Order: sequence, then C-alpha cells, then structure tokens
Amino acid sequence: MGKIGSLSRSQKRLWLVIAIIVGAVVVDQIIKILVATHMTVGESIEVTGWFNISYVLNNGMAFGIEWFSKIALTLFRLVAAVLLSWYIHKLIHRDEIRTGYIATIAFIIAGAIGNIIDCVFYGKLLQDGGWFTGKVVDMFYFPLIHNSNGDVIFFQPVFNFADSCITCGVIVLIIFYWKEISGSKGEKAKGERANG
Repeated sequence: MGKIGSLSRSQKRLWLVIAIIVGAVVVDQIIKILVATHMTVGESIEVTGWFNISYVLNNGMAFGIEWFSKIALTLFRLVAAVLLSWYIHKLIHRDEIRTGYIATIAFIIAGAIGNIIDCVFYGKLLQDGGWFTGKVVDMFYFPLIHNSNGDVIFFQPVFNFADSCITCGVIVLIIFYWKEISGSKGEKAKGERANG
C-alpha cells in the first residue's frame, strides 16, 4: 500500500486542507496577475451578454464594500486568516467533525489569503503604492438584469476568485454545516445541564 493509505485520518485531512488552500490561492493569483498585466484599469472584455471580464481595483472588502481604512482592513484580514487557520488545525483532529466542513473552511481561508496577498504586495509590485496599501484586483462581472434604459440593476458588483471562495464557502456553511457552526453552543449547554 502507498504512503497515502498509511496516513492517519488527521494527516489526510491536513493534506486536503493544504491542497485546497494552495490550489485556490494559486488559481486566484494567476487570474489576477493575468488581468493586471494584460488589461488596463477600467477595461472590460465581453465574454457573453451576461458575463464580462472587467479590470477593477477595489480598495475595500468583497464586492467593493468599504468599511475600514486600507491598513485596518489588511490587518483584519491577516488576523482573520490566522484565527481561521488555528481553528481548522483544531478541527482536523476531531473525528466527529465532517471533512466537508473542514474543506469549506479551507476555501474561506484561501479566499482571505488571496486578497491579503493583493493588499500586502500589489501596492508595491503592481500598483503605485507601498507595502500593505495594495488594492484588490477584481474582474468577474455579471450584468444579468438591465432596466429599460439598458442600465444594470442586477448584478453590479465586480469580484474575484478569492471573493468567490469566501462567499461560496459561507453559503455552503450555512446551508450544509449549520450543525457544526452551532454545535459548540449546543455541546456547552448539554454539559452545563449535565453538571447542574
């Protein structure tokens, strides 16, 4: 039997997490670098009537939302990625946690890391700024519904692959893994009732 077959469940989960994070971050960065080096900001390429590749620099969060300063947002992303990494490390060793839940958290971490790379490095390397001041490269645009004047009324935000990893990951968690999300509260309540 090969090395994979001799790995423990925790080791297999660890390799799965590493593969998801590395794979998703590499895909995200390849797309962003191709857009940043082959298009000009504001340029848009119509792929179909409902999908464009549009080069946008985003100073804020996913879908262009701006709530914090650039440095604060970058530090928030770094802290979130570290906390999620610590959390997933703990989950890997818990047999009662489903592997799909762990994989979904890995995609969210990958999305956070993908956008952190933009914020930390792109300002200095690809844009006219410094370290930790880079703008996130967005490109996916789905102008699905137009009004009678031809203006897009849905879906206006431009986003990237990392945003998709985060958003889809959160949606999957809510739909399929609500038990895991709320499980710790339920277990704590059970323990308190047993002790009380």
